[in-house]
Amino acid sequence: MKVILTGSGGFIGKILKQKLEQVWEVVEVEQNDCWMFLDHFTEWDDVECIFHMGAISDTTASDPVQINYYNVTFTLSLFQIAIAKGIPVKYASSASVYGNGVSQFNPLNFYALSKLTVDYWVKDHIDEFKFVQGFRFFNVYGDGEEDKLERNQASPVSKFIHQAKTEGKITVFEHSDEYMRDFVCVDDVVEIVIDNDNPSGVYDLGTGMPISFGRVAELISKAYDVPIVEIPFPEHLHGKYQTFTCAWVTWPHKFISVKDYVKNSLG
Repeated sequence: MKVILTGSGGFIGKILKQKLEQVWEVVEVEQNDCWMFLDHFTEWDDVECIFHMGAISDTTASDPVQINYYNVTFTLSLFQIAIAKGIPVKYASSASVYGNGVSQFNPLNFYALSKLTVDYWVKDHIDEFKFVQGFRFFNVYGDGEEDKLERNQASPVSKFIHQAKTEGKITVFEHSDEYMRDFVCVDDVVEIVIDNDNPSGVYDLGTGMPISFGRVAELISKAYDVPIVEIPFPEHLHGKYQTFTCAWVTWPHKFISVKDYVKNSLG
């Protein structure tokens, strides 16, 4: 049997693909080919599940038409096929839908808005799916972020470790102790996405234990014995940067802590 995996070249998608290939034949779908895939794929009856991880994920992307085209229009087209064919769906949402709220929605950019739009649609049509789970990923970090480092989109955990190894210092924004994030390791994310006992729904996926950017920098600074350097907060991020994230859904799972991950990164 097959599973469909969109976004297989992305950070989470790559790790997910490695796990899925241990059990299933994985049909990979990348953004540039996504519409052609819908037009030409004919083996829907052999598909056991759709894992939809693909999206324009840059939170600073400024073209709402393009973001809507891929993140919303394609997603809903794929989901309508899943409903018609009775194929279970597991898909990536984002904690960015909360913005600076902790229990209500306040998307601060077009990416977050696109994710919230899909979540609302799924909730409106949830009874039509054979099975569907959306996962609002919080700040995912871990091995495999090399491409994201090159685009300056890596998690602070990976970014700070990379800086410590290559530059002998860690660079943080001013007031980083005031910015709290729910950092969750990609290995934990993939394990929960593939195998959990929850019913259909849209769920937070984080540890529920946020720590500050400053604390992450301190942990890595101590582990690698490098200094921390503060820089001004970038102007283009004012008003578009979440100050606090925390997952409120509890999973029966022992999460890897940032402290233990940093310790393991020393090799």
